Amino acid sequence: MRKYVSCFIGYLRYERNYSVHTVNAYMNDLQQFISFIEEREALEGESFPVDRIDADVIRQWMMGLMKQSLSSASVNRKLSALHSLFRYFVRQGIIKKHPFALLSGPKKTKVLPCFIREKEVEKMLAEENFTQDFEGIRNRLMLEMLYETGIRCSELVGIKDTDVDLEAMALKVTGKRNKQRLVPFAGRLKEMIVYYINVRTRDVEAVSQSFFVRKDGRPLSSAIVYYAVKKKLSDIPMLSKRSPHVLRHTFATSMLNDGAEISAVRNLLGHSSLASTSVYTHVTFEELKKVYNAHPRAKK
Repeated sequence: MRKYVSCFIGYLRYERNYSVHTVNAYMNDLQQFISFIEEREALEGESFPVDRIDADVIRQWMMGLMKQSLSSASVNRKLSALHSLFRYFVRQGIIKKHPFALLSGPKKTKVLPCFIREKEVEKMLAEENFTQDFEGIRNRLMLEMLYETGIRCSELVGIKDTDVDLEAMALKVTGKRNKQRLVPFAGRLKEMIVYYINVRTRDVEAVSQSFFVRKDGRPLSSAIVYYAVKKKLSDIPMLSKRSPHVLRHTFATSMLNDGAEISAVRNLLGHSSLASTSVYTHVTFEELKKVYNAHPRAKK
């Protein structure tokens, strides 16, 4: 089993050109299934070949995951990784029949994206709320860029100096599956970028190719971005989530509330499917309902 999974991971990395982050996610999810199969082999005292894995075996694994109190979304993500693995097995002639033909995952609970109101965003990003040293200036730019462009945290840390076009006021962003897109930005963000570059040149000696760096010049990690965002979002009461993705949700919700076409927002976000963007239309509808509730007739 491990040998076949290793070949599949190589296929994702070198043929499908998946990002390191995506490949690692596949590896982690599939490792749990490998451990499940190996535990079964230990109990039965014999090997469990790939062609013996059927819908019942996968269903037992799925039930074990659900007993661990994992969310439906997490279980479905792991099943999706396994589904891709067995689809690869069929194409390679390792097995003849795909075991997922008679299997479906748990129903996913629809959760509306968490977002911040514009007034709260402006207050959070105010200059006086950040220190005026290198890290403070960098962190303010990071949060502003996440909010103004809607890019993912992984996309932010992946930006190189050559990806920032100040003249065209556009970022070249590398998203999931290494797909690239251009994301425009406005004059305010341009000014902050220029200021950051000047401070970085002054305060950081050994600068890497990465646009966002630490004080010693090393590339910024997603963990540092996550911590900086979480710290600032902690100042906003009643916020159920405090991650960089909240700023991405806020960007999309604000765009749609201000009349942007959903197809345009989809392209800016880098969604491969319009269905992924459509979830934000539910959020804007909730906003409309709140506005309507102020109507005298709505109170009767």
